[in-house]
Amino acid sequence: MAYSAALDVAYNHYLTAYVPKTTQYDTHKKSELRSIYNSIVKLNKDAPLYILDTSSESRQFAVGLKEGARNLRNTIASLGGLDKDEMFGKKAAYSSREDIITAAYVGDSSEDGNAPSYNIEVTALASNQVNLGTFLPSDSKSSLAPGAYSFDITVNDLSYEFQYNVREGETNKELQERLARLITNADIGISADLMSDGRGNSSLRLTSMNVGLKNNKDYIFLVSDDKTSKRSGTIDYLGFDFMSRMPSNAEFLLNGEPHTASSNHFTINKMFEITLNGVSNSEGETAQIGLKTDLDSLTENVNNLISGYNAFIDTAAEYVTRHPKSNRLLGEMGHICRSYQPELEDLGFSFEEGGRLVMNEDLFKHSILSDESRSQFSTIKDFTDSILRKTDQISLDPMEYVERTMVAYKNPGHNFATPYMTSNYSGMLFNSYC
Repeated sequence: MAYSAALDVAYNHYLTAYVPKTTQYDTHKKSELRSIYNSIVKLNKDAPLYILDTSSESRQFAVGLKEGARNLRNTIASLGGLDKDEMFGKKAAYSSREDIITAAYVGDSSEDGNAPSYNIEVTALASNQVNLGTFLPSDSKSSLAPGAYSFDITVNDLSYEFQYNVREGETNKELQERLARLITNADIGISADLMSDGRGNSSLRLTSMNVGLKNNKDYIFLVSDDKTSKRSGTIDYLGFDFMSRMPSNAEFLLNGEPHTASSNHFTINKMFEITLNGVSNSEGETAQIGLKTDLDSLTENVNNLISGYNAFIDTAAEYVTRHPKSNRLLGEMGHICRSYQPELEDLGFSFEEGGRLVMNEDLFKHSILSDESRSQFSTIKDFTDSILRKTDQISLDPMEYVERTMVAYKNPGHNFATPYMTSNYSGMLFNSYC
């Protein structure tokens, strides 16, 4: 049980510190997991024995490098698939008013260009809940007697108890600041800060991260100290149980029909992913969403590839001064680019100093539309496939780019699989939270 609990803590640390957002591309079939396992076994079988640099900078570099490779791989997967035949096949959506609505196509890539378009008029955005406490003289001594206090915050039917001590001579502002840090750092979906009225008074403000109303409730969170384990009195004194703004749902007209949503982010018919950014300026003002042309979709996919590739290069370049071996990675990525450079330049690509990619959209579209260049588009797929293989290699063994000293090779002809390589990386993960 102790080992399982420790593993849970390490995994949660990994998710919050390095993987704030997971995607559908982070799930795998059994066959894919089996293939990864077999690759690790083969890699470990021939791996020499190393002494690693175990500094916190090296841990951050190794974990960050692996996550950078994962993000680039997911970017490529999101462009239509990891198979060369499917690459860049994802269709793109447009919005005529991106200040009001942004749209992404999440339907089947096999759909033809006749997918329906929609007109949306936004009448209200979904809002979050705000609680505002009593304004108290900031520099005055707190009227709460010194001692242990507690209060409860209920979010999504889960109740969290917060305990703290009132110190002798503590001012109202000092107390409010401590509670703001306590609530925010608890990471329960509520941020807390201080408001000032400009006359020397301050108030504790609580804001929900989520928006909208769910489960027929008229609130997102509740605050009380009626049934708390320590001394009550916090709420009566600071007053941050007062809801100064109630949460509300988004309201919009879809092709003239009224609809509501508990979030500003939702899907329409499992085809378009919608994000509401603003309210229509006048009645009847709509934003149209639909599918872009195949050429525009292809251009957007290639731009997304370039953005993902450049983000990975920037991540590796951040560690050049502290980890010289990251220069090796940049050199390997540059070698891949140079292998395809002439053909890519014909399609509108250019290479900046430092290894970043830039694309001239007009030249790219003109090249794709010309008959002699249609076959050259396979070059982009070959280039992307090479990058994909490189990300898989980095994900399997990010330790290859960490400073290390080789101690001994394994006995040739008598070697066997060991968990050494993966244990090093996993150990860094544990050390990062211990």
